[in-house]
Amino acid sequence: MDPNMKQLQEALVDIETDAEQLLLARHQIVENDRMRNATREALTALRKRARTTKTSVPSPFEIIMKEMEGTSGKQLVKELCPTCGNHDPKEDTWLTFPGSDIFARVPFHVAQTVLDKDQELLDYDTKKLQSFVKEKSFVISEKGALADKISPGIVKSLVSLTDKPS
Repeated sequence: MDPNMKQLQEALVDIETDAEQLLLARHQIVENDRMRNATREALTALRKRARTTKTSVPSPFEIIMKEMEGTSGKQLVKELCPTCGNHDPKEDTWLTFPGSDIFARVPFHVAQTVLDKDQELLDYDTKKLQSFVKEKSFVISEKGALADKISPGIVKSLVSLTDKPS
């Protein structure tokens, strides 16, 4: 085989591999987004049920109350859980786990905590995948595969954009 033809073939295989990884990452972002929306809806339903908000915080005097609680026999002020509010945290709630058809009966507080952790993990994974997509798009653009659609200068400026930390 001609050396130029072999070099062209290797370049095309390399670009195709990168493009396939890019498409898989985009597909995974869509799947993560679906799961994030479902988790967000579940958290909202639990918060409505508990009558709390995402910004509910425990009392600033929590430590003082705990110290005073030790001095007397009865509890001075009832503490409110930031996730459960006045809701009974031990009340059972049905929860299904991602990727399975199994329902489990877990305490309300545990369900809320599991969903919060899942949401954080999905947010982290999505941001990581978005960075990967930016990087792969830039690599493919540098190889000249997108030159007929978008100029490399525009792709470079889009890829170098950064999000403001929130």
